[in-house]
Amino acid sequence: MADEERVAVDGVGAALAEAALRLRPHFRRGTAHGHACAYLRGLLGSAGRKNGWQLAEEGGYRQPRSIQRVLDRSVWDADAARDALRAYVAERLGEPGGVLVVDETGFLKQGRKSVGVKRQYSGTAGRIENCQIGVFLGYAGANGRAAIDRALYLPQEWCDDPERRAAAGVPPAVSFRTKPQLATAMLERALDAGVPATWVTADEVYGNDFAFRRALEERGQAYVVAVKRTQAVSTWPPYGTIGQARADALAAALPAEAWRRLSCGDGAQGERVYDWAYLPLRPALRDGWLHALLVRRHPLKEDELAFYLVHLREGTALAEVARAAGSRWAIEDTFKLAKGQAGLDHYETRSWRGWHRHVTLALWALAVLSAEAARAKGGAAPTATGSSRSASPSCAA
Repeated sequence: MADEERVAVDGVGAALAEAALRLRPHFRRGTAHGHACAYLRGLLGSAGRKNGWQLAEEGGYRQPRSIQRVLDRSVWDADAARDALRAYVAERLGEPGGVLVVDETGFLKQGRKSVGVKRQYSGTAGRIENCQIGVFLGYAGANGRAAIDRALYLPQEWCDDPERRAAAGVPPAVSFRTKPQLATAMLERALDAGVPATWVTADEVYGNDFAFRRALEERGQAYVVAVKRTQAVSTWPPYGTIGQARADALAAALPAEAWRRLSCGDGAQGERVYDWAYLPLRPALRDGWLHALLVRRHPLKEDELAFYLVHLREGTALAEVARAAGSRWAIEDTFKLAKGQAGLDHYETRSWRGWHRHVTLALWALAVLSAEAARAKGGAAPTATGSSRSASPSCAA
């Protein structure tokens, strides 16, 4: 049983009381706040399927209407509650070496009325399905991991359909934004709020997007983001001649001595050990920073490669870059726990407001589990503020 699941079984009463206190300022009425707290308790309860009736039973209600009002008619600010969640996670799990992890997950749906639903690729299903897509920002550190922000991806066809927008309660101000644009906004909120993070990491959907990477570079934020093997990268002196080449072509030219076997963190089957190669490409916008290519190779299947673009301080250790790259898997574990234990995908609402409210409370439930697991292990960190980008030994092999 995972640490977070054990905490859920053993009880998290004190942590829930703290969460309730932090949520109270964002509710106009005490009654609505009480229903939201009951909803949160239900998400952490033992019910296998956390729908309206089961949440009501967990909370001692005779019928689900009162608790379901939390998702629609009750007056409260889900974005303010999200900001309080981010602060809670930073205090409980934050550390200077933390990693902000961007990823998305699908919510399979039937019909066409649920906000943002369409036939689109879902990594959850591994194929094109009728689903909603949520973009999430996770936080991973030595003390634990949690999700701290969320955004519903609204496809262009939804944005261009006034009737569907109105039926689902999409605010007039909401316009089409790509997944990388949604992720950039979440990262800006987290970094502006002082969430302690040395690194940002993301998969190819985000790593291949120039504007996404450039926004981080302009902030002086280190990142290691996955890209396609066909990604064109530029080289400049002193690291090479002026020109461009594909990532896989540069990897193919690396000598045998360029590879180092390193762990990038623990996985379900133990340490995840790969061969890594690091190739500086060109100086970055800021003095003392550079762009590089990181290549990961399976130790037994040498044709199985993954590619990353890296923006970092000169002199950063290769082991540190590999650790940051490996942190991306943390959010997959976060999604698994959030859906399996905190009811992330158990909602019945179809509206824009309902989706954001349910997901915000589910992420609060997940954060409570993660924080209590850290406390139970004795690994809870003191309040962490600011960001650390200290240099470390060189990436050179």
